[in-house]
Amino acid sequence: MGYIFDPARLQEICKPALGLEREEMVETIIGELARAYPGHIETRQNWVFNIAGGITGIMNVLHGSMTEYLLLFGTPGGTDGFSGRYLLDIYDVVLSGRMKTYEDDTPLKARTFEPGELALLRKGRVKGVSFSEDNFMLEYGRGFIASSLPYALVSANDPGIILKTVWIYGRLVVKEILGGKL
Repeated sequence: MGYIFDPARLQEICKPALGLEREEMVETIIGELARAYPGHIETRQNWVFNIAGGITGIMNVLHGSMTEYLLLFGTPGGTDGFSGRYLLDIYDVVLSGRMKTYEDDTPLKARTFEPGELALLRKGRVKGVSFSEDNFMLEYGRGFIASSLPYALVSANDPGIILKTVWIYGRLVVKEILGGKL
């Protein structure tokens, strides 16, 4: 089985949630994703801190497999840092606030992403990122997901965060494998 998520479809699914209060926005997106991708979306909210490359926020993993992940990421207070370099493409649909990025091939030129816009970090590339206050997004990773785990987990440097992240993601991966998806 190949990829089940499509970045353009994910962007469309997010549109009705733009401008809603945070809790309603999250519930709307999870509900729409569960309808669009039955059996592949974790509908229970289980937020965990995410610390990687200096970026501190919270995440709620919605899908985990060997080749794809889908999560909500946000920062009520704003943050900035370094993306890391991975063997996968990472798509972000901005839901609220703003995300500003600059890439390794254009380090002197920043790009700002507003709610509803789709950003892409291509496989093997890096970005500097800055998230405004109350920035939330739907993030989709596609490719060799394991290549992102060492950076994400080592950067966390907190056993509780690491264990909770591994438990949540691992449980979802096993569910997908048992369902026939890598």
